[in-house]
Amino acid sequence: MPALPTTNLGTPPRPRSTLRALDIFEAFEALKRPLSLSELARTAGLPVSTCHAALRALEDAGYVCQLEGRGLYPTRRLGDLADTIRAHDPIGARLEPRLAQLREQSGETVILGIRQRDTVQYLLVLESAQSIRYSARAGAQKPLHSSAIGKVLLGALDTPALTAWLAAHELPAITAHTLTGPDALGADLARSRARGYYLTRGENVADVMAVAAPLALGQTLCGVAIAGPLARMEAALASHVAALRQAVAELGDAAAP
Repeated sequence: MPALPTTNLGTPPRPRSTLRALDIFEAFEALKRPLSLSELARTAGLPVSTCHAALRALEDAGYVCQLEGRGLYPTRRLGDLADTIRAHDPIGARLEPRLAQLREQSGETVILGIRQRDTVQYLLVLESAQSIRYSARAGAQKPLHSSAIGKVLLGALDTPALTAWLAAHELPAITAHTLTGPDALGADLARSRARGYYLTRGENVADVMAVAAPLALGQTLCGVAIAGPLARMEAALASHVAALRQAVAELGDAAAP
């Protein structure tokens, strides 16, 4: 059975002029085979001339090659570059082993995220092995007000800063259960702060529940969440909260100077 859907509402649009190469690589990812120029342009949503120019630059840099009679395909250079970047990730590489353990303990998807302007950006997503699960990808951006990690980050603001943020931002309904009133969200954040963890019940993705807690890494505040199907998460909430608290405590201790 497919993974539970995600939502990207609240994700800012891409600046097209700077991300054409990524559009091309995502076209290869989507179709998973060598592609002609016309197929790439159509899949990436680019004019043929624009796609051709971007491909020429990628070929010249060694990221794409022409396969005789089969079309274009990326070389391994991009993968090698990504592997090097991932190996030296100052946060993810250090936290991933313990977060993977949390995923095994909970049986659900585990996410690490930080604030990126007015969204949550996922740094790590360790998906559950279960056939029905919450599915997302590193780099995804979610609204602060409707996601569990977003609530963690909002809950860390002092009262004047939170009041100002709520007054300056709309709270759109991502689902029928999203808290769209500043008073309701403010009260939810206050309750969550007092108990030490934050919840969403179908507020960001219908039928998905998440529980999240703050993790301070020096001056960087992160949120760690466990997310999965609402009914399954609700039944195991107490054990998930205990496992999450233990994980963030251990990670916080390890990060302490």
